[in-house]
This record gives sequence, structure tokens and C-alpha cells, in this order.
Amino acid sequence: MLTHLIDQRRRSLGNLEVGRVLPAPGCRMVGPFVFLDHIGPVNLPAGLPASTDVRPHPHIGLATVTYLFSGEIMHRDSVGAQQAIRPGEVNWMVAGRGITHSERFEKARASGDVLHGIQTWVALPTQLEEIEPEFQHHPTVMLPQVEAPGLVVRVIAGRAYGYESPVTTHSPLFYAHAQMAKDSLLQLPVGYPERAVYIAAGEVEYLGERHGAGRLLVFSGSAAAPVHAVEPSTLMLLGGDPVGPRYIDWNFVSSTQARIQQARDDWRAGRFKLPDFDNKEFIPLPEA
Repeated sequence: MLTHLIDQRRRSLGNLEVGRVLPAPGCRMVGPFVFLDHIGPVNLPAGLPASTDVRPHPHIGLATVTYLFSGEIMHRDSVGAQQAIRPGEVNWMVAGRGITHSERFEKARASGDVLHGIQTWVALPTQLEEIEPEFQHHPTVMLPQVEAPGLVVRVIAGRAYGYESPVTTHSPLFYAHAQMAKDSLLQLPVGYPERAVYIAAGEVEYLGERHGAGRLLVFSGSAAAPVHAVEPSTLMLLGGDPVGPRYIDWNFVSSTQARIQQARDDWRAGRFKLPDFDNKEFIPLPEA
């Protein structure tokens, strides 16, 4: 059953604007997915100022993934990972008890770039919120791909359509990228109590109603949910089992407010380790 229609809200991240989708009023999470931003598409010119970069900052209690359709972002973190994020690849960062990372537009600065992608945060189960941080990189060729007439679905994380991504996850979920030709049909993965489809580009129809780019359709239950492409469309499919309510404060996610306050105090006091290869600056703690 379709329960929510959520349109992105434009948010400024300094010199970069994004479409904020989750959390939203009336729908804080979909399964374990607690945050979704749509980045671009935006032209980044050569000579882009360094102030556009996302300087080192901390996370706790979640896993993050930035999935790109185009462009490149350089990732560096406090577990020693230094990895260019490129289209179609998976870079899954588990914050657990605490991690810091930076995201820099070095390719764009050198030669210009067109940046377009989706950033999501996945809340860790309560009993695993304090696990050791880690970073996983999986190239496109490692990801399962499902093909049907007019349809290609790449399974980014979790299980969907009988396939399982190599990404290590911590609760039942699915996350996938679907490319649909005009007039093609897609059924959302079944077997999960909470599911959603985000329209990154194009236009789709569900039960006779059309929905355009920038909208999230949220479903409860695992009954069939057929989505028809009115025009060529790019969709992100996500959902899974709920992990319980979460508090969000800045870049921190936790099942308790006390843990978030501890993280704020630790960042203010300089107790987080900065990225190994990017430790000369950081984003100060904002006001609560």
C-alpha cells in the first residue's frame, strides 16, 4: 500500500545545493534508511574553490553510501581509506562507534565535472551501533545485475530479486539502482515490510497516477507494487526491516540522545581521530 509521497526539499550545504528527501515530516525512516539526499545534477567548473569540498567531519551509529550516476568524489577517512568514488561503484562506510571522513571534488577542480548522485545513511541495529568502523569498496563489476525487457537493476546492497550484493550489511535491507526504458514495468522487491522508490530522473506511473523526478513513493507491506515508466527513468529502490526510531543531530545517528550528546562533546574536545590523509582541517561543531 502506498503510504507517503515525499518531494525533495532544496537544502544548501554551503556552496553546494542538494534535494533533501529523508527524513521528512510524517516519515522519518524507510526500513533502516534514515537519510537520503539527491546531489545534482550540477556542473562543477574547473578551478572550483576548495570551500566547496566537504571538510573532515564525524559520524556515529550508521553506515553511509554515496552512489554516483556521474562525476567523481575523493573520499578519505580515519580508518585509512583513500578512494575515488566513481559512477556505479559502492563505497560503504560503517561509522559504528565513530569515524571521520572528507569528500573533495578534486577531479572537478582539475578539469571540470558533472556531479549527480544519491547519498544515503543506514541506521545500524541498536546492538551494533558501537561496532568498529570500516570502509568497503566494491567496483561495478562485483555488483549483481538483473535484466528484463527495457529494464536493468543493479543491486547495490542487501538482497533483491533473488540476488545478493557483496556489501556487508547489518540488518535485512535492499538498495538498488534501476534504469527503465519508456513503457517498461518494474515490481518492487518483495519480502520487506517497508519499501520505497525514489525517482532520480524521468517520470513513472503507479495505479494511474504519475510521479516525476524528485519524489519518493513509500509503501508498507510486501504486496506487489508495479511501477510503469512513462519516459526513460532512473530510480533508486530502498527499504528493509525497521531497526527502531533514531535521533539525528548533525552527522550523528543514535537510538539515544545521551550517545549523541557524548559524540558532540567528543568532537568539540578533539577526541575523534581525523582522516589519515586529510587531517589539517575539519568542520567545527554547529550549534545544537
